[in-house]
Amino acid sequence: MIRPFLAGVLLILAACTAPAFKGTDISSVSWGGDFELTAHTGKRVHASDFRGKAVVLFFGFSHCPDICAPTLARLAQAMKLLGPDAEQVQVLFVTVDPRRDTPKQLAAFVPTFYPTFLGLTGSETELAAVARDYHITAERDAAQPDPVQHSGALLVKDTNGKLRLLFRDDARAEDIAHDLRLLLKKN
Repeated sequence: MIRPFLAGVLLILAACTAPAFKGTDISSVSWGGDFELTAHTGKRVHASDFRGKAVVLFFGFSHCPDICAPTLARLAQAMKLLGPDAEQVQVLFVTVDPRRDTPKQLAAFVPTFYPTFLGLTGSETELAAVARDYHITAERDAAQPDPVQHSGALLVKDTNGKLRLLFRDDARAEDIAHDLRLLLKKN
């Protein structure tokens, strides 16, 4: 008699347990607020313009030799895995190289990975403020034209605009899609 009861309790507990994220849950952070930058379309946008969608933020630059293109390709793969749910997700590629990443340059780079991805740029002051608020680093070597080091992490906001997840730059597309589905179901 105890075994069926115990099995029933375990089943109920398992059903009540929230599914685990594959990325790192950073829901407790208080940073990562709203910002305004220029999209590759030339239009000024706010992060809050995308409320109602999960937002994936990736900070990089179009001339990045090793991290950015593979990460954007994985994000595109995650969007394909989401199928129709991809319409509820917005990927924002925020440049750390405003000198070269003009709206025109971003328009030639970012949407080639997935048509709804938006490249964002702004003044060096604007971008530095956003990077600071999101705890992103990008160090420019005075002898080199490219930022030689930058954070490769992905940050994910839920549909209410709250920062929720962090993925390393080597995150699998399947894991990103899994977590985006969980966020979309919760909201």
